[in-house]
Parts: sequence; C-alpha cells; structure tokens
Amino acid sequence: MKNLLKPVAGFVLASLVIACSKDEVFNAQIPETTDQPTSAQVSGNVFEPALVQATDARIAQLKAPTSFTVTKFADNLGKPRMLTVGASGAVYVTSRDAGTVTLLRDTNNDGVADQRQVVANIKSIHGLTINSGKMYLVSIYDVYVANINGDGTLTEPQRIMTGLPDAGQHPNRTIAVGPDGKLYITVGSTCNACAEPNVENATILQANIDGSGRKIFASGLRNTIGFGWHPQTKELYGFDHGIDWLGDEQQQEELNVIKQGGFYGWPYIYGDGRYNPHPRPMGDTTYAQILAKTTLPTLQYEAHAAPLGMIFYTGSQFPTEYQNDAFVTMRGSWNRTKPSGYKVVRIHFENGKPVSSQDFVTGFLVDNNQSQFGRPVGIATYTDGSVLFSDDNNGIIYRVSYRK
Repeated sequence: MKNLLKPVAGFVLASLVIACSKDEVFNAQIPETTDQPTSAQVSGNVFEPALVQATDARIAQLKAPTSFTVTKFADNLGKPRMLTVGASGAVYVTSRDAGTVTLLRDTNNDGVADQRQVVANIKSIHGLTINSGKMYLVSIYDVYVANINGDGTLTEPQRIMTGLPDAGQHPNRTIAVGPDGKLYITVGSTCNACAEPNVENATILQANIDGSGRKIFASGLRNTIGFGWHPQTKELYGFDHGIDWLGDEQQQEELNVIKQGGFYGWPYIYGDGRYNPHPRPMGDTTYAQILAKTTLPTLQYEAHAAPLGMIFYTGSQFPTEYQNDAFVTMRGSWNRTKPSGYKVVRIHFENGKPVSSQDFVTGFLVDNNQSQFGRPVGIATYTDGSVLFSDDNNGIIYRVSYRK
C-alpha cells in the first residue's frame, strides 16, 4: 500500500475502504472531519527475543565491514546508557537506573578500560555532553552543569534548569550544545499517541548555555533521543521513534532535518503523509491542514527498530568515505513479529544530505532471532578515532576499530 490517505485536490478519498497488508492500518476510513465516522483496524504484535549472556564466543561472531573489529572496551557496568568522551580520553557513561555517571579510562592504550570511578550521583540521569571544560547533564525534570577537573572527575553538579515536563512513556532526555552555543534538550511524549496537555512534550527545547531562556525549538517529535549537527552543513538531524501498534511495518523510524519552528506531524501525521486514525485532530482542524504544516522525514528506517544514540563521524581512524556520515544505535523492537534493530547502522550522506542506510555492527540476534545479547544505546567517537557504543542489557561498552 503506497498511502492510505493521499490528499487529492484538497480532499481525501476517505470514503473508500482500502484493503492493506496485515502489517499496516487496514480497512481504514479516516475522514477529514468528524462529520463521518473514523474506522480503522490495526494488527499489533509483541515479540521480545530472550536475553542471553555476551560470551566471548558470541562477541567474536559480531559482524562489521571488512577491516573493522568489535571488542569489549568495558563490562560489568549494570545498565549503561549514554556516552560522551573528553579530550583527554576520559569516557563518561550514565546509568539512568542507578542514577550515576561513571568515568572510564584506558591508561595503557590497549583498547580496554582499566580504571573506573563514579563521578556523579543524580536520580534518573540520562543525557550528557561536554562543552568548554564543563559537563551538561539532564535527568527527567532537571538540567545540571559541572566543571571537569584535571583528573576527569566532576565538581558537584549544579542545577541550572528545572520543571521539565512529566516523562510518562518516554523518560530518556538527551542534551547537546549546538554550533550556536545554545543548549538543546529532547523531551519525548508521555504516550504512544495523544494530544499532550503540556506543549513541551514531544519537542526539542532550546535554552541559553546557563539554562535561561528555555523555549520550544521544534515540535511534533514523538521521541527523538539521538540527534546532532552535520559537520559540514551544520543542519540539525534527529531520529524519531515511530508510533507503536500500527502494524509490523508501520510506523517506520524517521530521520528528520530539524529546523527552528518546525512541526513533524506527531501524533496525527506519520511517514510520507499518512493519517493516524487516533487521536483525531481536535476541533475543526482537519488532517489536511495538519499535513500542510508538517515537515516529512528525509529518510525512513525499519519500523520499531528504536533509534537511541546518534553521532556524526569526524574521527581520523576510519576510511575517508565514512567522514561526515552518521552512526545510529538501534536498540531493537518489541512491537513486531520479527525483531528489527539490535544493531548499529551507518547513515550515508552525500553533499550534506542523507541518502541511504547500511548495517555497521550486527550479530546481537542469535538462535535464529529467538535470543539477543546486546541492545545498543549510547554512542561516541573515542579520542583515537574508534567508536564506542553501550549495551544496557549485559552492561558492556563495545569498541569498533579499523585497521587495514
């Protein structure tokens, strides 16, 4: 099915009952206004692969492109989430469940962390970033800043923003400093699809570096956790999580170019302009009116793969064809018959625009896709140009290195 509801000359052929595959919203009748009934049948599935241990044998069979190697950088970390790397090689990882920030170091440069130290304790801490010798951190409701000491430890974090909205279904805030020196903070939706009572939910917020002047930068984003600026164009890109319960193949994950004041459709419009049957637009607003102001994605990825971390590669170790491409961790599906995600993917850019996606690290799904030993989450470029990513199931940080 190309599109359930394609606007034609300002109208939608909503009176037609359109038969779609079992993986889509099907037998759908979604009129522009409430003058006619809205009717849609949805086929939803749940499948979560069993968790098995990340043994040496399983790690050894992980696949990456030729001349790339995947190894353990650190383990026994509980549930590590987001990563950032300091200029001196200090690696910082958050644990939302434990409420900690842990500092890791590889002091002998053998590709394995040999020192670790908890350097901050903040309830529900998740996102973190480094800028001008300071670390910025975000929990569900608050943003903090701490100075980074010479040994990589942190001063006591100071709250610079509070009152972020309730988390609901999506508590995983992330944070970054843009090329403009402003703070950018992601705030997911409280629900799968609903009209949010708080306008700051399902947005990316912008604030001054001291936490003042908070405002909505972009909206209609269900849950954009991984985001970043293209090194050449300085355009902001983010991977948004699609709506659940629309079938195995819908909603696909969306890579958006995110502009100030932009609206990205959630909860009413998804994909290439499709109408979500519930919730309907409120009042006299029509789907067509919302579609007209919606910015559609620049690239889509397999439904329910759950994009988490995202970086643009500017390191010196990988081949030149990887420069300025993005790497994205796909934590993996639950709302799908056959699992998607459980991997790291590369988004290839040409002339500053995303054109395709390719698998980069795979193999976490085993036993004919009935089991998994890794759900990638955070990702960062290490000081030597290798790439680190975390798994919050078996408590491991992996290192991807290149050697001809």
